[in-house]
Amino acid sequence: MRAWCIEDQQLQLDTLPDLQPGPEEICVQVKAIGVNRADLLQVLGRYPAPPGTDSRIPGLEYAGVVSAVGERVQQRQVGDAVMGLVPGCAYAEQVVTHEREALTIPDGMDFARAATLPEAFLTAYRALFLEGGLQPGQWCLIRPATAGVGLAATQLAAALGARPIGSSRDLSKLDTANDMGLAAQVCEDGTLKAQLDALTGGHGVAVILDMVGPDWNALLGGLRPEGTLVNIGILGGLTTELNLGALLMKRQTLKSMTMRSQPLENRIRMAQVFNDRLAPLFASGKLLSLPVETFPFTDAKAAHEHMAGNDFSGKRVIVVGD
Repeated sequence: MRAWCIEDQQLQLDTLPDLQPGPEEICVQVKAIGVNRADLLQVLGRYPAPPGTDSRIPGLEYAGVVSAVGERVQQRQVGDAVMGLVPGCAYAEQVVTHEREALTIPDGMDFARAATLPEAFLTAYRALFLEGGLQPGQWCLIRPATAGVGLAATQLAAALGARPIGSSRDLSKLDTANDMGLAAQVCEDGTLKAQLDALTGGHGVAVILDMVGPDWNALLGGLRPEGTLVNIGILGGLTTELNLGALLMKRQTLKSMTMRSQPLENRIRMAQVFNDRLAPLFASGKLLSLPVETFPFTDAKAAHEHMAGNDFSGKRVIVVGD
């Protein structure tokens, strides 16, 4: 099989041995690969693969067809169209995963659009609803609501009865999120707390999904008492200072999470969450795949360059084959 490998902080297309599934695993012939910010960071040596995962090959998200199954596999068979989230190694023509991690592609959805779903929607659902405890009718802030996870979070909050507010330093970049269900927009500037207070009648939002950090003192001012901030990214920096007195008096909760560095049992649990709670929403049309920009497998570097440009509100997907 061909695979994109990391060599000297660059992507290099190599030929590697074909994969064989273990007893409870499936081998997937990859048709499309979702590109994520983590892939760019891994190439630069700033986001290592979890222990037990080959660090040479990036990639967290795939869609394709089951090509082989292990001897104890019960739920999948050769020919099944599947997609999923893996700890790494998706930048290849084949990927191996536990049968219960794989997700069924919604009817009528092609592989490129399917590759926009697993990482964005599972991350957003877990952050907002499982970790943040968001409830129908509550306000939430999605920071920013411009890329994959932000767009998925917007759709999920709107579909499940919450009121999503999207943020960006450039409000024109929120046009796509607005079409997907934003209830309001706020500009990332020194008046963020005042903007949130005006929208929520001074109460603050119940949940903040934050991909930016690190200046949380101003941000927490817009979070209501006993509200929750869930951090899933550190695009703005690694360190911060907090006014712990204000945090304590408002009894606020700070949480951090990643989807990549989880034990197998947690990854299987999240796959079941998708199948039980999100798949029906895609089937009914309440959730839609994300806007997509595609790149051929032989030009994965162009996909990374496109993501680094930050000019597209949607998902980049690498397409394998025709």
